[in-house]
Amino acid sequence: MTIKYNNVYINTTSTVTGPYEANGPLGSYFDKSFNDLYMGEKTWEDAESKLIKEALEILYEKIGNKDIDLFISGDLSNQLAASNYAFMGENIPFIGIYAACASSTLGLALAGSLLSKETEKIVTTVCSHNNAAEKQFRYPVEYGGPKPKTTTFTATGGVSALISHKKEGICLESATIGKVINSNITDVYHMGAVMAPAAADTIYRHLLDTGRSINYYDLILTGDLGIYGKEILQEYMLKEYGITMQNYNDTGTMLYNLQKQPVYAGASGPVCAPLVTYGYIFKEMQKKKLKRVLVVATGALMSPARVNEKESIPAIAHAVSLEAI
Repeated sequence: MTIKYNNVYINTTSTVTGPYEANGPLGSYFDKSFNDLYMGEKTWEDAESKLIKEALEILYEKIGNKDIDLFISGDLSNQLAASNYAFMGENIPFIGIYAACASSTLGLALAGSLLSKETEKIVTTVCSHNNAAEKQFRYPVEYGGPKPKTTTFTATGGVSALISHKKEGICLESATIGKVINSNITDVYHMGAVMAPAAADTIYRHLLDTGRSINYYDLILTGDLGIYGKEILQEYMLKEYGITMQNYNDTGTMLYNLQKQPVYAGASGPVCAPLVTYGYIFKEMQKKKLKRVLVVATGALMSPARVNEKESIPAIAHAVSLEAI
């Protein structure tokens, strides 16, 4: 299902990261970075909530007020705890969403659909924290368990974006809502393989719904397949749909220096795609180096309990079409 929007814009964004992201090739594009993963807090979970709070404060400074009608936020923590704790003091209507690492584009799609006279200004946020995610989904980092090379490295960061009808920033032209895809993969250390078919399905249906060719876009950007998932997606698109993706990259391979940083197959996490998009891609679009970009955030809908019961891992991908003004 593809939703076409009329005069919807991402006016302003903010980006906050941890040390790994700050030391990557895009480090200069972020608004603020912390030099340690605790960020002055006592727990990884508190640090994750702080990422949202910091991103919000930067956004408020940029727009000059706190006149917001609705918040939409997602993260990886149980019961969306990172978002819920971050927004406790905001006293503004709130919607929590979960699409794993596809939450950023789902938030934008919902915001574009919910704009009205009652909700003229909507802020979407997502966050993730490497150590909090490892603790919840695999093993605490203190355990020191070895991992295969297909593993992706959960990015640490928080982002926020202001969406309204004001013609400023980047145009949110349309969104394609993905379907849950099960490729019968049970390997928790190969999320790229889990999510690539979902990304392919969403891209193909977006092109069908809009009547566009792959070359309509200057860039197709997925997140967060990593090195191996990126290759799988390209092969899958060619084999299943006869589409060659030359104008394509994956945010999981862009956020870190894969040769110098110990991040395995690249970045993952809900904040992976929007850090690259809001921090780097938007600046390229504002310079008119990129005019049309399709961002397809990917999510592995993984439950540790179901994986321990030998169930496969389903996935989903949501896409947003962005255009320079």
